[in-house]
This record gives sequence, structure tokens and C-alpha cells, in this order.
Amino acid sequence: MPLVRMLRIALFALPVLAAPAVRSLRAQDLGIEVGKRAPAAVVTTLDGKSVDLGAYVGKTPMFIEFWAWWCPNCRELEPALLAAEKKYGSRVKFIGVAVSVNETPKQVKAYTDKHGLKHQIVFDTDGNAADAYDAPATSYVVIVDRTGKVVYTGLGGTQDLDAAIKKAL
Repeated sequence: MPLVRMLRIALFALPVLAAPAVRSLRAQDLGIEVGKRAPAAVVTTLDGKSVDLGAYVGKTPMFIEFWAWWCPNCRELEPALLAAEKKYGSRVKFIGVAVSVNETPKQVKAYTDKHGLKHQIVFDTDGNAADAYDAPATSYVVIVDRTGKVVYTGLGGTQDLDAAIKKAL
């Protein structure tokens, strides 16, 4: 396993091990640079089909969250995510990228069904999306505008998703 991938796996545990410290990080401090073009990344649907996130870049505003069903910050962010999806779902493509650390597509599907997550959920089997977006941990949100430019990144369970999404509209 490449060193970068091993480090990323260790970092995805960060929200669980150091939740108070993660909450204090400001948006924009970590991950892909704001202003950069959103990259392509091949991920897998929960039924095993390949999807390239690049297919949406430059076509529609995007909300991307790197998450896990076991992540407490992700669960804390979930009500705001569901409210944002209800409010902006017709104008923004919502994508949940389930990281491949301590979970399987089957577990992710069970969680999404139980919690009523209706947006597109994909599984980052090989860490392609986490690497492309330089995702530092779970509960990491990237907002991309219609032109394909990253306009917001944030980490933690208390992000102002409404303000972040407005940057993309």
C-alpha cells in the first residue's frame, strides 16, 4: 500500500480521535485549494458501477462530502446536509463519497437506506476521489460552482452549508 494512501487512512480516523480539534479548524485550511478546478475521480456506485465525478464538473454546482457511516462529525452534519439538499437539490448535484476505511458498500447502503439519504452516494474503493480532492478526513465538504471551480472547503460537523452553497450559485 503506498505511503500516501496509508497516511490518508490514518487521517480519516482524525474526526473520531480528535473531534474537538477538528471542530476548531477553519474552512479552507486543509484539502484541495479554493479556486482550483475540481478534478475528475473515478468512484463506484453502491451497486458496483464506475462513475467519474469529472462528468459533473463544469455542468452544475456540486456539493461533495467525504464521509463514513461511523463518523460522529458526519452524523452531526447530516441534518444540515438534509436541509440543504431539500432547499437546493434542484439546483445543486449532491454527492456523498463514502471513504473505504472501515466500511463496505453494503454497510453504506444499509446506513443510507435507514437514514433517508436520497442524494447520490458513491464508494471511493481505491481512494481516487480522496486523493484527487486531497480530502484530509471524513466530514470534509467541497463545494464546486457551475464553472467547475472549487469555491468552498470545510471540515467538521458544524459547517454553515447554506452559506457555502450560496457561493456556488
